[in-house]
Amino acid sequence: MSSISIIGTGNMARTIGELAVAGGNTVEVMGRDQAKAADLAKVLGDNATTGEWGAVPAGDIVIVALLHAGVVPVVAHYGDALAGKVVVDISNPFNPEADGLAHGEGTSVAQEAAKAAPAGTSVVKAFNTIFRHVLEKGRPAVFIAGDDAGAKADVAAFVESLGLRPLDVGDLKMAYWLEGAGVLTMGLARHGVGNWDFALGVTELAG
Repeated sequence: MSSISIIGTGNMARTIGELAVAGGNTVEVMGRDQAKAADLAKVLGDNATTGEWGAVPAGDIVIVALLHAGVVPVVAHYGDALAGKVVVDISNPFNPEADGLAHGEGTSVAQEAAKAAPAGTSVVKAFNTIFRHVLEKGRPAVFIAGDDAGAKADVAAFVESLGLRPLDVGDLKMAYWLEGAGVLTMGLARHGVGNWDFALGVTELAG
């Protein structure tokens, strides 16, 4: 099993934390508000602890469960504390209407986080195409993008411990398209599907 640190105390942090603990992983919760971090760790149970904001995360995998605007600044703030870690960005950089991306073409939050991270840190994009309540109740596929094959293998093993299916989509430059897929899920929810109870996946055909 994996040792996980989660930076953030919101709904996705709680859901991923609950699944992680249920999957036998150890979880550390880190938040600007120490009281909120401690409360979440208490909710997660005996396999969860509270870390100090900005300190070296205890987990080998560090999940940044923040809104997109906070990801790069927090990675920069942690700085060398993230050296040697696998950092997972789960954010969706939606524009205000959630029908496009907040940043320009040719980059992604994950790629910008990689630029801000210290040497020896591997950044992986994952979980961003899944609505929280679907992650909580369903068994969706988790798309993964990253430049480091070993880091992706570690994240894939963690995803499998949650009872989910990891699917590697390629190098970190593919994070841009995963963020676009996040926009696609919003369009499907509002139009083609008409509800929020679904997830993107892959159907393999025999023969």
